[in-house]
Amino acid sequence: MAGAKPRRTNPGPDAKSRGRSGNPEKAARGAAPAARDRVTAADWLAGARLRTLPLAIAPVALGTGAGVVAIPDGAWHPGRALLALVVALALQIGVNFANDYSDGVRGSDDHRVGPARLTGSGAAKPRQVLAAALSFFALAAIAGLALTVVTGQWWLLAVGAVAIVAAWFYTGGKRPYGYYGLGELFVFVFFGLVATAGSAFVQALTVNFEAWLGGAGVGLIACAVLMANNLRDVVQDRAAGKRTLAVLVGPIAGRILFSVFMLVPFVIAAFFALFYPPAWLVMFALLAALPACLIVITAKTPRELIIALQLASLTALAYGVGLGAAFAF
Repeated sequence: MAGAKPRRTNPGPDAKSRGRSGNPEKAARGAAPAARDRVTAADWLAGARLRTLPLAIAPVALGTGAGVVAIPDGAWHPGRALLALVVALALQIGVNFANDYSDGVRGSDDHRVGPARLTGSGAAKPRQVLAAALSFFALAAIAGLALTVVTGQWWLLAVGAVAIVAAWFYTGGKRPYGYYGLGELFVFVFFGLVATAGSAFVQALTVNFEAWLGGAGVGLIACAVLMANNLRDVVQDRAAGKRTLAVLVGPIAGRILFSVFMLVPFVIAAFFALFYPPAWLVMFALLAALPACLIVITAKTPRELIIALQLASLTALAYGVGLGAAFAF
């Protein structure tokens, strides 16, 4: 630029102000990037991580189908199913924003190689992302309260409260359990067993074997999605001190675990098909599951693992909806 001072041969204060890498988009370690003047709708949609929403839809669909089996006259309650879906979707989006906020303010996303996050990239102020997370948690609580009133089962409030607390402390708080290799356990319990069993319970006021075992299957696929995500960031997470399960077991074992998480649910589906023949149609979901396993086993770039993650999410949706339909019809 005309009139500029002669170029310096050694880095001075200006270079330091751009961060260690010299990239002006990166803030110095320990300081949050400056937010843009305006956050776009596209930014918020990206922050909601819409590709993870099948993980919320699948257990509700499966659990609703399992609940229909347990209802003596087969008359299901679509309104309750819709409220259960709102709870699951709101919790999923809420935990996505909560992770964005907590990882961003902690500095974990400074090492990120995947899609940029709202807080870590400076697209939004931390308090805006926190407000979004709390808003969706509040929406989940309202829908959960409505379910409680409709069913008359007030103890469901305690289950909902535990789910929200678990969602927050996944990456929030002083000792987030997601940083100690427990993320997959949380996903299996809450986005597998609890979501499926809960959806069945609000239909029939009981939880049958179909809901528990089916919930285990959809929960394992959700674990696979999280494993693919963490395998993509394993080097960066290790540098940030984030000890995910992928970091603890290493990339090779993590790739094997991904395949186990993806394929065991189809053994469960084959078992159910012995009693519910339409469940054999769930095997078509292997058209997405098997390529996802092959990609993860052979992946050399983060982009490949993102594709595997998307295929795993599609598998979860097909699995949950397909098995739920097999139960209901």
